[in-house]
Amino acid sequence: MKPVFTLAGASDADELVELMREFYAFDHIAFDEGAARAALRQILGDGRFGVVHLIRVGAAAAAAAGYLVVTFGFSLEFHGRDAFIDELYLRENFRGQGIGRACIEFAAGVCRAEGIAALHLEAERANTRAQALYRRVGFRDHDRYLMTKWL
Repeated sequence: MKPVFTLAGASDADELVELMREFYAFDHIAFDEGAARAALRQILGDGRFGVVHLIRVGAAAAAAAGYLVVTFGFSLEFHGRDAFIDELYLRENFRGQGIGRACIEFAAGVCRAEGIAALHLEAERANTRAQALYRRVGFRDHDRYLMTKWL
């Protein structure tokens, strides 16, 4: 089935938090609901930061199949505005059906509409299935490490 992408708003916060909780558990990331809600309020309230879409499959899909977050940035290396697929999560029963590929294509379309020429993402080293998909749709590895310092 073809996924339907719905731009999320403040009224979708509870559903997004539940999806985030599932995703973080899947990727073994500590989940702080208060911090998650605060970050959601920021991005849902200001489109300059990026966009959040709920992913639904099937005409009568009551619960979301997942969610997609594309954040906007700027990079001299990448010649101006760039974007990052910050989070892409599909519930297990929706994986392996081409929905992930459709999500990447949708994110690329969002970026093109925003005048963005470079789209980045990261994948857990152990998630080779996701890495294979990302390579098939044109993402390339960099000989670099993503490093983070919390401030």
